[in-house]
Amino acid sequence: MADVRLRFAPSPTGFLHIGGLRTALYNYLYARQQGGKFILRIEDTDRTRFVPGAIESLIRSLKWAGIDYDEGVYIENNKIVEHGDFGPYVQSDRVKEGIYNQYIEELLESGKAYYCFCSKERLENLRKQQEADGKLSKYDGLCRGVSLEEARKRVAAGEEYVIRLRMPENEEIHFHDMVKGDITVNTGDVDDQVLIKADGFPTYHFAVIVDDHLMGVTHIARGDEWVSSVPKHVYLYQAFGWDIPEFIHLPTILNQNHKKLSKRHDDVSVEDFIKQGYLPEGLVNYLAMVGWSPNSNQEIFTMEELIEQFSFERVNSTGGVFDRKKLDWVNAHHIRNKSVEELRELCRPFLIEEGVIDEKFDNDRFLNVLLSTYQEGMHTLRDIIEPAKMALNDIPEYTEETVETIQNSDCTLLYDTLEAQLATLGEVTEEWATGVMKVIQKETGIKGKNLYMPIRGAMIGSVHGPDMKDIFLLLGKEKIQKRIEKARSMMRS
Repeated sequence: MADVRLRFAPSPTGFLHIGGLRTALYNYLYARQQGGKFILRIEDTDRTRFVPGAIESLIRSLKWAGIDYDEGVYIENNKIVEHGDFGPYVQSDRVKEGIYNQYIEELLESGKAYYCFCSKERLENLRKQQEADGKLSKYDGLCRGVSLEEARKRVAAGEEYVIRLRMPENEEIHFHDMVKGDITVNTGDVDDQVLIKADGFPTYHFAVIVDDHLMGVTHIARGDEWVSSVPKHVYLYQAFGWDIPEFIHLPTILNQNHKKLSKRHDDVSVEDFIKQGYLPEGLVNYLAMVGWSPNSNQEIFTMEELIEQFSFERVNSTGGVFDRKKLDWVNAHHIRNKSVEELRELCRPFLIEEGVIDEKFDNDRFLNVLLSTYQEGMHTLRDIIEPAKMALNDIPEYTEETVETIQNSDCTLLYDTLEAQLATLGEVTEEWATGVMKVIQKETGIKGKNLYMPIRGAMIGSVHGPDMKDIFLLLGKEKIQKRIEKARSMMRS
């Protein structure tokens, strides 16, 4: 068997969709597992939908996700470059080099393709009539009877045209899909696909066949919206006498309503999830499970473990629901697996962006204590923003429950005793923070929630939260004192 070669071939029409990221991931996992090659190719023949900067964005998203590739398009020194022996890896560049010309000529000469001169108006009227008659919408073959010689004369005279694939009539086309199994389609249900558009650019259906063949692609893993196109692709491979690769069509990612994720109603781009503070490890781990199940009960994976266990045979044939709560649960596991130092540097940009700290903030000890205190409860990197605000502001925001607790408790003795303990300090130490609550309990005789809730509420604005030792270490002497004073002001006289 030839060396395994897979490719991810997105169109640069915007940000990378999480469905696209999962497709890239599955291709990558299989290529790495099989010791093969993984290629990034850009399919930009639809110039009407091209978005400037989209190529750079998708390369950055793949890099962020830890999905590297062996050949294709890269960014170096802020420029798009290519590496590999099968370039160009951008389809519009392949058009400029005339790569597709010899292959379309071969199809024309063999009668497997033909020139079509039908106007857009005729085709639109045909479509409307077929819909009105309840028929399958497809080209009616009017130009099939135009000889190649006559067609070339009309082209030379400047008549506008496209080139279509001439599908055989009433033949069965069989192919195997590694996810969906064996599929048979009659050519009567397949349109004479346009291969070369009026602007001279190849359509996806033609370029993808030529490119995959020339690049030695052995496995084509893509979204299942392309299943209906496989019969014409198979016929093209047969028309050229080329080996047909393995087909793998991946299930759609659905929202909670079991409908395809919508750009209007759902977060769908990788950029969305980066901005929301998800780790690449968390998003990749979760996406792998939306449509694939391991041969075990394991749910938390490193990339290396995914490579080891992944198989297309265990990819589901039906769509998988994107569950934000499950993503948060998976991401939280990966956050807890980070060292405090790693997490600190990952969280820093979010704290700067929100104006909680500035770029010159260098109190790593504070951030380390903050993260040690809150890491266990974090689901995304953004979850550290509010605790940081609470710890850095002079006065926190107080919940209604906290205000009621302070007003309905006899807090004077508690706050007097805490202040007396503070007065003995130069600065808050770990030893003092560890033992001071026991001292207050002993001196006041107040225990349990009657002890902890009024003091915690005064310190962080909520009666529920981290251990008091961590709170004291975070705040330091001056902020503890200010918050006692604020709490006193809220007490009923």
